[in-house]
Amino acid sequence: MPEIAEGKKIAKVSAPDDANVFGKVGTSGPAFEKAVKGRKVVSVGSQGKYFWVTFDKPPHAVMHLGMTGWIHIKGDKTAYTNYYKKMKEGEADIWPPKYWKFHIETEGTPKVSAAFTDPRRFGRIRLVDCPGADIRSHSPLKENGPDPVVDVDIFTETYLRQKMQSRHVPVKALLLDQSHISGIGNWVADEVLYQSRLHPEQYCDTFNEGEMKKLYEAVRYVCQTAVDKLGDSDEFPDDWLFNYRWGKGSKGAASELPNGEKLAFITVGGRTSCYAPGRQKKTGQVVPSAKEEPMEEDDDGGKKPNGAAKKKRSAKANESDEEEEEKPSKKARGAKGSAKAKSTTAAKVKKEETPEPPAEAPAPSKKQRASQPAAEKPKVAPNKTKKTAVKKEEATGKTNAAAVEDTGRRRSLRLKG
Repeated sequence: MPEIAEGKKIAKVSAPDDANVFGKVGTSGPAFEKAVKGRKVVSVGSQGKYFWVTFDKPPHAVMHLGMTGWIHIKGDKTAYTNYYKKMKEGEADIWPPKYWKFHIETEGTPKVSAAFTDPRRFGRIRLVDCPGADIRSHSPLKENGPDPVVDVDIFTETYLRQKMQSRHVPVKALLLDQSHISGIGNWVADEVLYQSRLHPEQYCDTFNEGEMKKLYEAVRYVCQTAVDKLGDSDEFPDDWLFNYRWGKGSKGAASELPNGEKLAFITVGGRTSCYAPGRQKKTGQVVPSAKEEPMEEDDDGGKKPNGAAKKKRSAKANESDEEEEEKPSKKARGAKGSAKAKSTTAAKVKKEETPEPPAEAPAPSKKQRASQPAAEKPKVAPNKTKKTAVKKEEATGKTNAAAVEDTGRRRSLRLKG
């Protein structure tokens, strides 16, 4: 919120409750309204994927944009270029903007209006009750590692080398771990590894000094450049992998870079990784279970990952890759559920229609028959089938005594042959 300068007081706040954006971090829209209204802004800061606003008294607002969150300032285009390209005519002028989760207005002249939007509701807005100066010493900020742009005195080449040598995980997974480095997401990690020419699934403790130095320099370069360009991807360098890594499996998606380098996809650390195999070669031990997803032609001439490789990806990896893959819509999920229910019902009906043979009860022993009072023996109507069976056995000299004796129990009609 760069335009909300220090000393401005929040005059108006509106924050309808949202069980995801507010509720999943222990607060609510009304609680946010109560805490923020009338407060004076003291400072604004960021660490990795988090940013915050401290007020003249606690609690303070700590926010995470998630997948699709953004802060808008009325009368100023704060989002990246492509964000506005996707809007309908006149939509950018609507206030509060579509999908807003809260919007505020300051006192004084000129008044400043700001809003937090999030279509997919993966963002989080929480209240942290602590002294403003100590906010980075409290959750959720204290659990996160140094920011490569903000904490240049902490995130050094030595720091990164020590983290890499003390862990035995794929380097892509290390970069995504926010407890080690704040702010590196999926596409940033892919870009960093592409720029440093390192393979995403190679174990982080198997690189030499020169490779670790390249990785550190790439982290600083990519993160600083993205911040300098205010996250506007239209301003990113033309030779970045970012410009060609999207749309995996869709028609017209790039399968190679302008210089001819082929692209491939692989799942590492539960996320889909895009890389250039010819450039990012393995120089040490790699994860044995990871499978490459090469690109192949689809029926329409587009490129897509090889089907066999795609099937081997775990369902968990697919679901966690929110950045590039959408879950089926409710309608689609409902259709699948309906089809499954119909199939199950049909199977049950078929099973019920198939009669099972009656279970055979064991014949009582002589001792049990002798001890049973004659008066208690139930009278059973003559069974024609049994009589026929007896006559047949008598004719062949193989009378079955068990078939003649009537004890009131169910008996097998099968004959000894």
